Amino acid sequence: MAEDVRAEPVRRLKRAERREQILDAATAAFSRAGYAATSLDDVAASAGVSRAILYRHFDSKAELYQQVLDRVCDRLDAETGRGRYDEAAIEGLVRAAAADPDGFRLLFDHAMRESEFAERMLAFRQTMTDTAHRYMTDVVPDPAWARWAAQMASTTAIGAVMAWLDAGRPDPDLIADRIRATVEGIIHAAQAKR
Repeated sequence: MAEDVRAEPVRRLKRAERREQILDAATAAFSRAGYAATSLDDVAASAGVSRAILYRHFDSKAELYQQVLDRVCDRLDAETGRGRYDEAAIEGLVRAAAADPDGFRLLFDHAMRESEFAERMLAFRQTMTDTAHRYMTDVVPDPAWARWAAQMASTTAIGAVMAWLDAGRPDPDLIADRIRATVEGIIHAAQAKR
């Protein structure tokens, strides 16, 4: 007796679900090789869809990449508190990176080197530095050193999170405290009289 084996019906994703699936796959594909070296065929294969499906959701590779970057920036802002610099911001930075390591790498590694997107990414990083600067002016009396501390704090925090991801995410419960201690060292150095 032959067993009646019928394939499960394939569930079609709703438009919003399909779009998110494509954005997830594009984030992973772009984070591996960057914008220039990643084709729409690479993204389609990663998403398990055809190139035609991609074009139903995005007009071009540039639009897709920009949407990926926008989504990562929005998630990062949501985790860190847009325009806020406090102890929770560093924890939020770590949470955002842990939740979406591909997006974090894409934003702070690849996108900065992509000429078509570098200006926007520089503006995003500048916003982070400006946010840190508002805090630094309260704790570092010298304006020049406050600017230095703000630049160092944002650059160091991003670099520390990237290094943490590269090291395999050791001690996830301790990393925010260690980054915070490093930033406190920067503040202390900026406050030094000589």
